[in-house]
Formats: sequence, C-alpha cells, structure tokens
Amino acid sequence: MAGLPQLTDEQRRAALLKAAEARRVRAEVKALLKMGSMTMPELLDRADTDPIVAKLKVLSALESLPKLGKVKARRTMEEIGISESRRLRGLGSQQRAELLARFG
Repeated sequence: MAGLPQLTDEQRRAALLKAAEARRVRAEVKALLKMGSMTMPELLDRADTDPIVAKLKVLSALESLPKLGKVKARRTMEEIGISESRRLRGLGSQQRAELLARFG
C-alpha cells in the first residue's frame, strides 16, 4: 500500500505494545464504570489529564454505565447532540455540562 510509513521491526513492536496498553487502560476504565467504582465526573476529569482515556468514545463510556444499555446511550447522545463517533476529548463545554447533569 502506498503512503504507509516504513517501520523497522523495533518501531512496529513498540507501536503494538503502545496500542495494547491503550486498549488495556480503556477496558479497565469501562470496567470501573460498569461496577460503579468510577463516576462520570471522575471519568471526565481523568480524560482531561490522561490522553489514553481522552480517546475513549463517549458512546462506549455511556454503554458501560450501570442500567444504561446501547439504546438508552444512543438516545441520550442524540438528545444532547453528541455524534456517535465523538470521543471524550472532543466534547464541548455544553455537552460535558449536560452529561454531568444527567449522570453526575
């Protein structure tokens, strides 16, 4: 494929390790949300400081909340005006405020 960067084996290995770590951290955060050990305000605060958590999709985070399934999560995002592809880092101040009002 044209345009792909040519990585050495060492660079490729480092990138794979970095990606695996990011997946592990995001899975851990979603598990904490599901158990109720982490709240929405805590999640948004952590997203401000942790670039890995900041890349977590809002839909995925909402679906991880207790008593909030896929349908309610999508409906909530539609009501607030958040795109399904939006990540925590990309939330506007009004969107954050509305999420905190509903789940804070």
